[in-house]
Amino acid sequence: MSAKEQKIIEIQASMSEEGFWEHQEQANKVMQELKGLKNIVEPFVDCVKRVNDAKEFLGLGEQDEDLNRQLAEEAIALAARIDALELQAHLSGPYDNANALLSINAGAGGTESCDWASMLMRMYLRHAESKGYKCETIDIQHGDEAGIKSVTLRIEGEKAYGFLKSEKGVHRLVRISPFDSNKRRHTSFASVEVIPEVENDTDVDINLAELRIDVFRASGPGGQSVNTTDSAVRVTHLPTGIVAQSQKERSQLQNKVHAMKVLRARLLALKVQQQEEVMNKEAGDKQKIEWGSQIRSYVLHPYLMVKDHRTGVETGNAQKVLDGEIDPFIEGFLKTKPEDRDKRLKERSQEE
Repeated sequence: MSAKEQKIIEIQASMSEEGFWEHQEQANKVMQELKGLKNIVEPFVDCVKRVNDAKEFLGLGEQDEDLNRQLAEEAIALAARIDALELQAHLSGPYDNANALLSINAGAGGTESCDWASMLMRMYLRHAESKGYKCETIDIQHGDEAGIKSVTLRIEGEKAYGFLKSEKGVHRLVRISPFDSNKRRHTSFASVEVIPEVENDTDVDINLAELRIDVFRASGPGGQSVNTTDSAVRVTHLPTGIVAQSQKERSQLQNKVHAMKVLRARLLALKVQQQEEVMNKEAGDKQKIEWGSQIRSYVLHPYLMVKDHRTGVETGNAQKVLDGEIDPFIEGFLKTKPEDRDKRLKERSQEE
């Protein structure tokens, strides 16, 4: 029996103990842990059983075409299932099971970059929908003419952060501008930040005396009022300058709760980044993927191509990617060693 199977038995036993459900928050955490363990163990056990069943039938299928066909179909299905399990094995980070807070910020370039940021937002919303993730907009700043200047999405689902962490970095678009009457080719940039949503009891200390909290009225494109009261909240962490804000709720208190969640997650990301910088310095020449690294190019003119510069994964079907089909890029990221990703980025920067 594996350690995970033993842990499942222990958790199930604790659930029958008196008083387990009296502390609802703690009980919910235990249930989430149980669900995560079962999601790992049960598919693996099922695959082993199916492989053993198929082996038993192999000798019987020599003269039976129907059985041979069924075994061939089962082999294909098992291969796909095992690939999925292999991908899950790469999600072993401390926060890979967490929900994701995904922020998009338009780069320099005015309307062009704002429109590109809105295209990325649509891509991630479509991807979240295809995965059955729950997605909500915590904060959004619309562009002056079109698109968005920035947006923060909360994406809730199994291993949402583990999969979407691959999207962190700068995304580059090359296309004929729909805003240019001369139909010239433009290059636009937008940065994507992905951080895990963390619990209040994580190792992040926030001194309330070091916060500045501002309240303002949220507004939509064209000046259309979203909230009828000054309920949007902006929280600034004075020592670091990190800002988090929320305008999704009509309640000022609820927006403050959402903003504090984003702030806590960003402070954790900063802490992890600082720890990585120390490790990288000790490791010598090891490169690290910075927030500003250009990770992926989307070319819509003069040809169609989307290419990830860290892994080499590319496709000519750019429209499908922009419609949310980014799984090949996520899988390529997870299956490529960090040092290989860094090497590719370093070589590309030297070429440019």
